[in-house]
Amino acid sequence: MERRELRPDHRFLKPYNAEIRREFAILPGRAILYNFRNLKALDSIPIFTGLLNSMFVSISVAGLASYFSALTAYGIHMYNFRLRRFAYVFILLLMMVPTQISALGFIKIMYDWRLTDSFIPLIIPSISSPIIFFFMKKYLESNLPFEIVESARIDGASEIRTFHQIVLPIMKPALAVQAIFAFVSSWNNYFIPSLLLKDKSRLTVPILIGLLRSMDDKTDLGMIYMMILIGVIPLILIYLFLSRFIIRGVTFGSVKG
Repeated sequence: MERRELRPDHRFLKPYNAEIRREFAILPGRAILYNFRNLKALDSIPIFTGLLNSMFVSISVAGLASYFSALTAYGIHMYNFRLRRFAYVFILLLMMVPTQISALGFIKIMYDWRLTDSFIPLIIPSISSPIIFFFMKKYLESNLPFEIVESARIDGASEIRTFHQIVLPIMKPALAVQAIFAFVSSWNNYFIPSLLLKDKSRLTVPILIGLLRSMDDKTDLGMIYMMILIGVIPLILIYLFLSRFIIRGVTFGSVKG
């Protein structure tokens, strides 16, 4: 059966909007199924496709940002090379540059390279994450003795093997907490995706929420908050199941006095 563009029945829209505006309630209201049916029937708002898109982008960003930040932090922490101090300060300076400043040039390059309506601009730049690098560097300073790495080198282990089999297990709490934060940050990202993604099959959850808010003059608050609820549920589940990693990561990553 072909899906059709559904507009909310405004005979019911007004009292439901008034109920939402009246007070905060923990339990769902009586119109939750009505709002979900209306939202699901909107052909211009592919909610399940948006969830899958956000999940794919956020998981990719969390994995790449955590891994390469840990690798960079290990290199700067363990190796004493000529430009080591400059590289460390340069990465810290990048933390102070707001996204909005570099966004114009980045968007122009993506259009020139014809990478719009693609997840590549949302995933690959996450390899460079100064904030995650800084956390990883401080974690290594507190929890990675040089003697462990030196022993592995004496035993003949390669640097790649040492990093993957010795350093990464030590960094598990830090990797977990930064992966969670990177996932949440990517999931909530609206600015860059809204400038690059136009194809309906590529839209993410924050963009779908923005589309709902701009549909017409008679805003259906029920559908908007239903979409927000659908987008928040994965984040709640992640915090519930992985909260122990956040506590351990923050505790173990603190600087020793």
